[in-house]
Amino acid sequence: MSLNHLQLAPDKLMNTEGQPIFGHFDGVVGDLGVKQFNYFNEMDKPCSWFAKYFDYKQFQFINITTARYIIGVAIADIRYVGSSFCYLYDIEKNKLTETQALKPLSWGMSVSRSPQQGKARIKHRQGKIEFSIKDSLWQLTINTDDIKAELQLNPPPLSLPMSLCTPTGYNGWTYTQKHNGLKVSGRLTIKDEPQPLNFALGGYDFSAGYMRRETSWRWASINAQVEQGVLGLNLAAGVNETGATENVLWINGERHLLPGVKFDFNRHVSDDFWQISTATGQVDLTFRALNCRSEKLNFGFLKSNFRQYIGYFSGHIIDNNGHKHVLRNQLGLTEDHFAKW
Repeated sequence: MSLNHLQLAPDKLMNTEGQPIFGHFDGVVGDLGVKQFNYFNEMDKPCSWFAKYFDYKQFQFINITTARYIIGVAIADIRYVGSSFCYLYDIEKNKLTETQALKPLSWGMSVSRSPQQGKARIKHRQGKIEFSIKDSLWQLTINTDDIKAELQLNPPPLSLPMSLCTPTGYNGWTYTQKHNGLKVSGRLTIKDEPQPLNFALGGYDFSAGYMRRETSWRWASINAQVEQGVLGLNLAAGVNETGATENVLWINGERHLLPGVKFDFNRHVSDDFWQISTATGQVDLTFRALNCRSEKLNFGFLKSNFRQYIGYFSGHIIDNNGHKHVLRNQLGLTEDHFAKW
């Protein structure tokens, strides 16, 4: 069966043989069933408890875009270390500030074991970050020097996230769930100034599984008000291309799965234009970076070379109904990341 074949999301990701169910899902998987996963090494021998525990990785990310600011918040548990960042980008001033945290062996932090219910939280020197998922609705709490937030991401009625599980490497798997073009409600105060949320939009990312020891990806994300309404876009290359992709467009909540995309850019030139396209011409975008949240960590057996860019997209996306959606200098995000974990 093609991995692009849609199926109802199972209550548990693992089948009766302790192996993941692969493919695109309608809905949200309730339980990843990591404890039930029968993990074998490359020579078909059962993996040790140590390997099963430390090879599992998980990260969650929320992006909020308002008329004045862009906020990016992440919590990651890679077992050997837990990490988090929260950045604030001032669109008018083209200024980015951030707070971040590293927790050896993920002490003092927690992550949600289910993409449907649970909490992820971590303390920063300057405050606290918390994601809360209740009946698949995402909530975000930020308490830092610059940001005080109690927010909820609200999908349009009947809108479905992109939820997908694919084989990864020889013996692993990755579950990824994303949803963009979500209205934002609640309270947001930045530098003691309350922020209007009338046109605020957001998106989230829940990714977990047994990823490659060396993993890299390219990524693009947009949450925008366009002529046709609210547009959400997620494009990626590098993790979920084994039979299916995580590329998807939302127009007013309607989900359109897209084919594989190619990212052309020079990571050694900070102001290089990105070209993001499909072979069919369904996606044809350029991206110009304005600012960047970057981090390089090298602990020998653990490495991370991370760059998340904020900038302008121009070009077009054609949805699966044949309608062309043109973008002209639309703010959004891209990312280029290498991890050895």
